[in-house]
Amino acid sequence: MIAIANFAGLVITTLFAASAAVLLDWIFLHVMFCLMRPATAKQAAVPTFSSELVHGTRQIARHFGPAALRR
Repeated sequence: MIAIANFAGLVITTLFAASAAVLLDWIFLHVMFCLMRPATAKQAAVPTFSSELVHGTRQIARHFGPAALRR
């Protein structure tokens, strides 16, 4: 009888710990997304990486000359 009571206590404790972990994980994830939202809104005014990449590619093509463009 004592073994069954110990096992039931272990099951209840495990379920409580698992539900608390899921709840805390959801809360932390929600807070993280709320904190990230202002950081992503500020990056809209910054020039995009693709324009820098195109500019760098043009400079490399000019550096190597027409021989590099023929390939």
